[in-house]
Amino acid sequence: MTAIHVAIPARHRRVLFTDSAWARLCALGEVTVLPEDATALPEDLCSTTDVLLTGWDTPHLARVNGDRLRLIVHTSGTWRDALGPEVFASEVTVTQAGSDPMARAVAEFALTMELMLLREAHTYDRGMQTTRDYTASRQPEYGTAIHAVGHGLIGLSRVGLWHLRMLQGLGCTDIVAYDPYISAQRAEQLGVRMVGLEEAMAHPVVALHAPVTPETRGMIGARELALVPDGGIVLNTARAAIVDAAALEAELVAGRLRAGLDVFDQEPLPADSPLYGLPNVLLAPHVAGATREARWEMGDTAVDETERFLHGRDVSHRVDPATVEQLS
Repeated sequence: MTAIHVAIPARHRRVLFTDSAWARLCALGEVTVLPEDATALPEDLCSTTDVLLTGWDTPHLARVNGDRLRLIVHTSGTWRDALGPEVFASEVTVTQAGSDPMARAVAEFALTMELMLLREAHTYDRGMQTTRDYTASRQPEYGTAIHAVGHGLIGLSRVGLWHLRMLQGLGCTDIVAYDPYISAQRAEQLGVRMVGLEEAMAHPVVALHAPVTPETRGMIGARELALVPDGGIVLNTARAAIVDAAALEAELVAGRLRAGLDVFDQEPLPADSPLYGLPNVLLAPHVAGATREARWEMGDTAVDETERFLHGRDVSHRVDPATVEQLS
């Protein structure tokens, strides 16, 4: 019988797998789960298991050292904490089943923060909640329509692609993107103009959707932020490490730029951070991808991928070993 090991702690399994999804998985083979007190994977995992499901808080698998493991299904976003680079050099198929469902949720959250900032929803709410003065809270009198502003997307990752589709659906036409891995033909299919980093940064709304790689770490510094027009918006629901935190903080404290931030160099964000209380900043505690529907879809996708593989079909979200270093 096919041996399936779910190396995902119970607290995450409960939100990923509905009863029906778990039943489907159990119908595919003999399912075992990670013990709650486990700090490492079983030593004989690779020689006793056919399919391994990984995700948040899965103990690290540095390499594949057995001859039985055939498929790894990763259920969360980044695989770096769970899987070592050597895993991708093995004969094992790795599929990133969780990325697309969560990407849609992250893009939705980026769009939500953008709309709140453009339409001053947070300003009106804070005004009314703190002063209870209906008239005085109507400042500024006017917000900005999302279709009227230009957008620069830094990275056309899965999240970037979802954000692009959402913006296009809302009637936005002035959208450019920077991503050195997107071909001209692909850009034409997507209906977006590819530009250099500097041109992408010189837009009223800049959305960061790049992974953390040696090339992107610290990619957005003081020089790049200075290109964003006064009053412009920087959205980061991706990774804090792609931005110079001190440079961004300086722009926000000065009030020149606005921002919607879901990720930070230090998490939790320290209580003495100068970002707290700024009228031009929306803060979120790294929750952009957290919707119930995204979690359920991630679990369903993981089961779908397992089913496809065991039935001899191609998986839909296979990680290409040649592109591993481009992924977060």
